[in-house]
Amino acid sequence: MKKLNKESSDKIPDEFVSVLIPFRNEEKNILRTLKSIELQDYPEEKFEVIFIDDNSTDNSIEILEKNISRSNIRVISVPEDYSAKAHKKRAIRYGIENAKGAIIVTTDADCLHPEKWLRKLLSYFDENTGFVSGPVEFINGKSFFNRLQSLEFAGLVITGAGLIGSNSPTICNAANIAYRRKAFEEVGGFSLQMNLSSGDDELLMQKIFQDTDYKIRFVPDKDAIVQTEPNKSLKQFYQQRKRWASKGLFYKNKSLVLKLILIYLFYLSLFVQPILGFVFDPKYFISFFISFLAKIFSEYLIIRKGTELLFPKSILENFFLAEIFHIPYIVLAGLSGALGNYKWKDRTISR
Repeated sequence: MKKLNKESSDKIPDEFVSVLIPFRNEEKNILRTLKSIELQDYPEEKFEVIFIDDNSTDNSIEILEKNISRSNIRVISVPEDYSAKAHKKRAIRYGIENAKGAIIVTTDADCLHPEKWLRKLLSYFDENTGFVSGPVEFINGKSFFNRLQSLEFAGLVITGAGLIGSNSPTICNAANIAYRRKAFEEVGGFSLQMNLSSGDDELLMQKIFQDTDYKIRFVPDKDAIVQTEPNKSLKQFYQQRKRWASKGLFYKNKSLVLKLILIYLFYLSLFVQPILGFVFDPKYFISFFISFLAKIFSEYLIIRKGTELLFPKSILENFFLAEIFHIPYIVLAGLSGALGNYKWKDRTISR
């Protein structure tokens, strides 16, 4: 986190900007997302907003069309036979094909955006920057499950920020990213990923980093935080993490894939060592506690730094319990995600 470039010009880019918001069956959320977008502190003539319907079966389109009050906001629908297996990624590509902007911003239709979000996110662009990742947080509900999710998700965001600051961009979140259309086209867009339903964020970021001369930047600014709802159930949480894990084996950087496998094996060892301690030799308990303490100490330092920069310190209240919860979910979701099948937006998706 210390290596993050925190300098921004606070000047909006000269280029026209297209904000793309893919959606499917978001009638419960899409109106508040629309309102937060309409309240953006950004010159209306400098950007457009395109909501892209990915074959919704509810009233999302009708709700949007009845409530849009700005001339720079419109709704389009993806043809049914357009890259059918790519799902969200096909919606974004279709949006880019119908967009005017030289800079593309993507976010989700279940998000809330602070008034200065777009201005802050885009202020981190300069002529050498091709991709900008912004912070995302779960809306911190009162339930214990929501608080655990908020902490775990903050850890992912902070880790992604630190990796970008270390010039090793690995993870980001499509709810808050922006990139140059030129950079997108230079790496072939999603052409090598259209068979994958996920990867419209970090796989693209990694390609731009590896295959172009553009810089990748993270926005360490609270005014740029996009909020989204946490999962409502363990089942929903599990399916989301399976979806995120499903793209790891498709990273182009094979040394990065190897690192992810080693991290997974470390978590698997934390799951297996206590079992071995009960069944074979109590010495395995010693190795487990050493490994677990190393995990706790390193992750606490990372998250504490991030809370100083972006998130409230209150998210650390359930840190120890979250560390325990971390182990089984990563082991299960990592394995299931590698197999490639999961549910998302009322669809059963297989690779």
